[in-house]
Amino acid sequence: MTTPHRPATRRRLLPAAVAALGLLPLSAAVPASAVPAAAPAAVPAAGPAAAPRVPTPAEARTDAYLEAVREQPGRLDAFFRSMPKGGELHNHLSGAVSTEYLIRLAAEDGLCVQTATMTAVPPPCGPGTRPAADARTDRAFRDALIRAWSMQDFPPGGNGHDHFFDTFGKFGEVTWRHRGKLLASFADEVAEQNQSYLETMVSPASDSAKKLADAVGWDADLAALHRKLTDGGRLDALVKEAVEEADDGDAEFRRAARCGTERERPSCGLTVRWISQVSRGSSPERVFTQIALGLRLAERDDRFVAVNLVQPEDWDSSLRNYSLQMRMISYLRGVYPRAHVTLHAGELWPGLVKPEDLSFHIAEAVGVARTDRVGHGVDLVHENDWQGTARAMAARETAVEVPFTSNAQILGVRGAEHPFETYRTYGVPVVLATDDPGVSRIDITHEYGYAARTYGLSYPELKDLARASLEYAFVPGASLWRGNPTAEGYRTVPACRGERPGTPIRSTSCRRLVEGSGKAALEWRQEAAFAAFEAAHANPVR
Repeated sequence: MTTPHRPATRRRLLPAAVAALGLLPLSAAVPASAVPAAAPAAVPAAGPAAAPRVPTPAEARTDAYLEAVREQPGRLDAFFRSMPKGGELHNHLSGAVSTEYLIRLAAEDGLCVQTATMTAVPPPCGPGTRPAADARTDRAFRDALIRAWSMQDFPPGGNGHDHFFDTFGKFGEVTWRHRGKLLASFADEVAEQNQSYLETMVSPASDSAKKLADAVGWDADLAALHRKLTDGGRLDALVKEAVEEADDGDAEFRRAARCGTERERPSCGLTVRWISQVSRGSSPERVFTQIALGLRLAERDDRFVAVNLVQPEDWDSSLRNYSLQMRMISYLRGVYPRAHVTLHAGELWPGLVKPEDLSFHIAEAVGVARTDRVGHGVDLVHENDWQGTARAMAARETAVEVPFTSNAQILGVRGAEHPFETYRTYGVPVVLATDDPGVSRIDITHEYGYAARTYGLSYPELKDLARASLEYAFVPGASLWRGNPTAEGYRTVPACRGERPGTPIRSTSCRRLVEGSGKAALEWRQEAAFAAFEAAHANPVR
């Protein structure tokens, strides 16, 4: 590892202490009796130890400030909120916005709520339902909706896994109608969290994709199945529909965010890209069609960058078809080589599935599907030859997206049980994410605070996590960093050596890089933000 060694004086907090500090709401915690035995905390060395990263004087002063305010919650929260945090790479748009905003949209659309299940349904409001607009004046009804549509006040003895995933069906009637408004709301939050880039997941042309898949049917010959989808321009028709959806969403976003006006919202300045969701619990022909659509779309429209498989990985259909789906992606990656893939893989834990189902998911996502990133990756050390998988991820720079609160709420995995430090020990790139911050009732500041307190991270380590969130984002163009920055440290490329972020670029070659590369431009902007942040925290705490 090239991140700094953690001083022995830096405290490690047990999960209960972390919850008590407010970093993981006790209401969302799983009782100790429901948490499986912890994974081994000690791991064999990944290879020869790299030299520790030497902090700059500005980083050392900022780290001293962080240490001084660790026991001052107000100042600590302000520190993490104002810290530049790069990109938000793993989230589902429908679960990202606040529950309060979903209730507002439901009321504005005249939707109804089934009182027995607290599920939003279209009007008119018949027996057993009431108008969602009642939540504007009935506080008890509003609070009940918030609890039903999120993890708010979830009882410790409850089934967090099922409640978490059930929320999407309860508010689904709200979210499909307003992609642009949802984006404006969430993108505002991302920008206000001092992030500059967002990738968010949606399901393009979802109904039409299902109809095409059902019409074509299943064919185990994947090449033949792909030909059937493309015959007569049928898959291209789906791409066209998805592009029109995105155009409509963009227009709604610009109206909601007031872009181009004197009152434009913070979201207008954010770089946003879409990831196409694939419903992994569906029939094989539907899964294949959605993957093909997402990859084809990513090669045709630069607003779309990748595909991802969603829905619970532990469902019977997801488990039964997992290896087939990895082969589907492997085949289609050959057809659409310019598109990216990021996969929910290893969002599993002992007791949730059979031992044999814990043994290969991350390995196949990396080795068969050749995914560019892994989402969650929680069951790593329970897989066969997990050390080999970790080494492969490190060598290929296959980043793992880590949403701590989601992992705790759904799987009951936190603290030393989580493979966060195992990935870092093996040199796997790690990025922090939120998953479904609206459902979880958290934000990315919360996740950085959790990481710092739970694992005793220094400021330079946190800074490199933020850097990784842009380095491993699906942004086109050359990087500002040389080689493999996770293994070798974040060193600027020769063209920009000696340049000072936050000051005018002097070198023609560096200016050409930053102006010509979307990735380098975002990274240079973040380095300038770090310089300002560190200058603001240079003085001792009084």
